[in-house]
Amino acid sequence: MNVVCPQCNRFQFMLRTIRAFVLALLLPGLPAFAQDDREFTEEARKKYSAELREATALIKDREFARAQEKLDALIAARPREPRARFLKGVVETEQGRTDAAMAVYRALIEDYPELPEPYNNLAVLHAQRGEYESARLALETALRTAPEWAVAHENLGDLYARLAAAQYAQAAKFDRSNKSAPAKLTLARDLLAKAAPPQPKSP
Repeated sequence: MNVVCPQCNRFQFMLRTIRAFVLALLLPGLPAFAQDDREFTEEARKKYSAELREATALIKDREFARAQEKLDALIAARPREPRARFLKGVVETEQGRTDAAMAVYRALIEDYPELPEPYNNLAVLHAQRGEYESARLALETALRTAPEWAVAHENLGDLYARLAAAQYAQAAKFDRSNKSAPAKLTLARDLLAKAAPPQPKSP
């Protein structure tokens, strides 16, 4: 999956960041008009998809105010459609409105528990706050819904590495005669340091 987020290194560890999943939810096969009570013509569907692509482009260009305006209109027209709501969570995150972004992802999880992306993005936000247990639970749920999704596996591995480093540090702090804990801490820190943020790529 291509990463399109040049700010990936701003989080505390190398979880794949929110904008990495914009394109994932716009791929074919994910529910586009599921559980919407109204019928739409093929022309209307194409127009809606085109507007979603425009919103995605605005997010990639960091024109968040314009993207939010477009997304709000799309959500008002089709409140149950998940892709515009997902993108709204991206915009909220990029503008520093973490609580609002988390609310978006939780609502998506409630309506579409089979989609792994909202769990993953919620995990990133929990991890950013240092809420590692909540992040772990969200990532494990993402993997139950998509067991072969490599991104969530890697994110969970990064999270375990961070948790391991914290525990090795505690062990070294409380038992200064312990020689193995500092060595393991060094290895864990080296692992995290070498996990360089992915370079931006075009989709």
